[in-house]
Amino acid sequence: MEEREFFTETTELRTHTLTCPKCGQSGEYKVTWVVRRKRAQLPRNADERDRARFAKAQSYMVRRDDKLACANVRCRKPFEINTLQTLAFLTE
Repeated sequence: MEEREFFTETTELRTHTLTCPKCGQSGEYKVTWVVRRKRAQLPRNADERDRARFAKAQSYMVRRDDKLACANVRCRKPFEINTLQTLAFLTE
């Protein structure tokens, strides 16, 4: 059984305050995240190994965007997002 079958997957936009490294101006940016929430129940065709993996599974988010364009009209240069984590676990 694949790990994908343990989770429901959605995409969400979340706003973060980031600073452009080229012009130094900070602004609110919308970053796309893939959110994988643990299902309430295990699928029916699971064996003992899958039950153990499901018990350890935890909801998490993965950042989809790696680069953003600066919000400053004079700059507009793309920059990499290196101040945000690429993976974040959810507490529910």
